[in-house]
Amino acid sequence: MRLFGLWGAALFALAGGTAAADDGAAIRDLTPTGRLRVAVAISPAPSALYSVKDAATGKLRGVTIDLGTALAKKIAVAPQFVGYLASGEIQNSAASGVWDVTFMPVDEARKKFVDFGSPYHLLQSTYLVAPGSKLNSIAEVNAAGVRIAGVADTATYRASQKASPSATHVAVAGVDAAVELMRAGKADAIPLSRESLTGLAAKIPGSRILDGGILDSTTAVAVPKNKPAALAYVSAFIEEEKASGAVRRAFDAMGLTSSQVAPAGMKP
Repeated sequence: MRLFGLWGAALFALAGGTAAADDGAAIRDLTPTGRLRVAVAISPAPSALYSVKDAATGKLRGVTIDLGTALAKKIAVAPQFVGYLASGEIQNSAASGVWDVTFMPVDEARKKFVDFGSPYHLLQSTYLVAPGSKLNSIAEVNAAGVRIAGVADTATYRASQKASPSATHVAVAGVDAAVELMRAGKADAIPLSRESLTGLAAKIPGSRILDGGILDSTTAVAVPKNKPAALAYVSAFIEEEKASGAVRRAFDAMGLTSSQVAPAGMKP
């Protein structure tokens, strides 16, 4: 777990951050430390979930950074970004009290760890196959001897285990580790969202993204279990961000121009 990017609450208040008085219970749930602690996943390639770290400045950039910053501004507190390698690490830390809000793909197993609010993204996950691979379809990945390097405890890894039970699954801590296995010739496929794989394909010349999907879901805002006031507040915030075009702008700013914003009022 890593902490990033702390700004003063006064700066956000001066910039126009506001919070209605009747939202007090929700804001107390969201800011027990006086800051908004936003859990984010960090990867070599951006997506609706993953943020990236600028090599020159060390600053984080991404859709979740934009959304977390906007939510903190609305509440008029400082954002504190808590960095993880993947959404699996975030879900597993949900009961530890180290973060207040996050954004991650929805699946049934994950609902045991967090409560999901409004989705902001329509997600499809598939496979990136290694350079020179003869795998041409998702069905062909489900075969003995095929090595799949996936990020542990993520919705996409669980979907891959269901879609390709005959293959050998190798769980890794983060996307970087999966990329290194493929570069070393030790992985035939990597399961991730299409957005993430588009960025990774450029880092592994000759790799290909397969058509079709192993997971069709959404990426949504989430809070630790049993915080109903906080959940209602962040869900309303996401609906506002979708309606204003802010989510679309956040995707486009990261080059995710083909990413689809979830419809208004969609349930997780």
